[in-house]
Amino acid sequence: MSTTEATLYEIRNGAAWITLNRPQNRNALSAILVTELYDHLMASNANDAVRSIVITGNGPAFCAGADLKSPPGQLSEGVGRAVPYADVLTAIMESPKPVIAAINGAAFAGGLGLVGASDIVVTRRDVQFSFSEVRIGVIPAIISVVCLPKLGVHHGMKLFLTGERFDGQQAVDMGLAHIAVPEDQLISSVEEQIAMINLGGPIAVQECKKLARRVPQLSIEEGFKETAEWSARMFRSEEGAEGMASFREKRKPSWVEN
Repeated sequence: MSTTEATLYEIRNGAAWITLNRPQNRNALSAILVTELYDHLMASNANDAVRSIVITGNGPAFCAGADLKSPPGQLSEGVGRAVPYADVLTAIMESPKPVIAAINGAAFAGGLGLVGASDIVVTRRDVQFSFSEVRIGVIPAIISVVCLPKLGVHHGMKLFLTGERFDGQQAVDMGLAHIAVPEDQLISSVEEQIAMINLGGPIAVQECKKLARRVPQLSIEEGFKETAEWSARMFRSEEGAEGMASFREKRKPSWVEN
């Protein structure tokens, strides 16, 4: 495990775990934390041993939103470069690896951008969420790009206008999260998701992520044309051939550990 000022980074069981590590300020999105988070995402993408990426927090909060003393994208003392927060959210969505958000505690304001951008979201049932920006006279502008596609206008409108709090189970019910569990089951539930991802072909998993992002952007005609070509390409691939051979031979495919 490597430790830096703002984050922890560890690889285990094929997953890169990125932990926001500023519990003293509720893992607020400082320039340092955002830049380190971006660098860890890039390192995970480049590492063939990494099949998935987990983002979680240390301490009582997942992420309290922007650090108003050192906001993302703004150079400050000790920061040689600053990555815009939008670049982090884009990196999560465009990462070839599935990104799992493990919501260990409260997620407010800009912290909900990490929730919206992630591919799978596992949360504690009892944690509190809030698009709290309106309470201080601003708006959830950048994070709306990744949160509204999940919430829809119906839920997003009410949550943005009121800044009201909602819990993990409500986040699931509204489409912002996938799984809500008791506190003592959070890590094991995330590990279950990692294990299931590891059963899939590495390239097929990456292509499935692209598929889920791409198809909603297409018309029906474009969708059928593009996905037919996509399907044929995957069936012709070495990984597809190995997967079908393992099925016929009643054995595990080569990417699954014995």
